[in-house]
Amino acid sequence: MQHDEVIWKVINHGFCSYKVRTKLQGKDTQNFCRNEYNVTGLCNRQSCPLANSRYATIVEKEGWCYLYIKTIERAHSPKNLWEKIRLPKNYSKSLDLIDKHLEFFPKTMIHRNKQRLTKIHQYLIRMRKLQLKVTPKLVGEPKKIKRREKRREQKAEKIALIDRAIKSELVQRLQSGMYGDIYNFPKQVYKDVLEEVSEQKEDEKEGEQEEEEEEEEEEE
Repeated sequence: MQHDEVIWKVINHGFCSYKVRTKLQGKDTQNFCRNEYNVTGLCNRQSCPLANSRYATIVEKEGWCYLYIKTIERAHSPKNLWEKIRLPKNYSKSLDLIDKHLEFFPKTMIHRNKQRLTKIHQYLIRMRKLQLKVTPKLVGEPKKIKRREKRREQKAEKIALIDRAIKSELVQRLQSGMYGDIYNFPKQVYKDVLEEVSEQKEDEKEGEQEEEEEEEEEEE
């Protein structure tokens, strides 16, 4: 047979896995309860779901609120200890349903359940509003990958500088006519240099043609 006072004495003075003690400057300030069926979240005689054979609470699951009712008649069957009633999403209808099912419960218990329902409805509304807002997504970047990419960038910059130096040197030597026959040059670099030289010559020709046209127009 279940005896509430004996259970509370054991929990209060002994060990309870749901009890959490907060400390401030080495002194106990408040005891909290982590049991999901606790209606207030405080660890005391009136709020303890284990030490009260007649109890009721509100639990939220996947956006729906449920009223859980515990009575002494079902204490022999832990599987069926809590009666689960789904509450409508309408706030006023949920309050009416709580009044109906908790008609013979103490007024303090009814008031605590209504307070809990109000809080749950408030944070569900806030969740819906936040989902509608466009918020930036924060993505973490591993430090190892960042360092590796930085080293690769530095190597690529060095290689690019070397390629530019080779190109500029080749352009100078080709323009000076140092080589009669070209050999032992990297093919891709040599092709790039030839393209640059041809582009420069085309630009010079276009510039000369424009100057001649301007002179002819002035003479006319």
